[in-house]
Amino acid sequence: MCLSTCNGGSMRYYRIHTSDCAYLTGQPRGIFTTVGKLVDAKVLTEEEEKEYWKNREYFEEKLPVPPFYDNNNPDGAITWFKEGPAGDGIWEEMTFYRAMCKKYGVKLYVSECREIPGELVYEDEFQIAVKNQRADVAIETAELEL
Repeated sequence: MCLSTCNGGSMRYYRIHTSDCAYLTGQPRGIFTTVGKLVDAKVLTEEEEKEYWKNREYFEEKLPVPPFYDNNNPDGAITWFKEGPAGDGIWEEMTFYRAMCKKYGVKLYVSECREIPGELVYEDEFQIAVKNQRADVAIETAELEL
């Protein structure tokens, strides 16, 4: 099924991330992983940690988890939200993640582009995942105001 490339026009893809690059992908760490790292480091309060696990369960049910994560992401793929009701809707629902980043001083950035930024390895209605990000794709990055 062709969701992103058969819509007759260019689609906007975007990632919300920190400036820290993940070891596995070599790309900036996404917001889900970033807040997960705050939990791992015992930064959140006990109540916030409980809320984190509720949010994580919710998003893992609602937002498909690409199958390559089952194998620890051997190709170092990264996900990008797709502009539109599904991708934008999921981002709007991520209030807890944004709140934790704001509270704990985690600076977030948004990167966006108008073409698939690498080799497409996964796609659903919310997101795409790519590996081997291309150097010739125009990607704009700006600090995200929280």
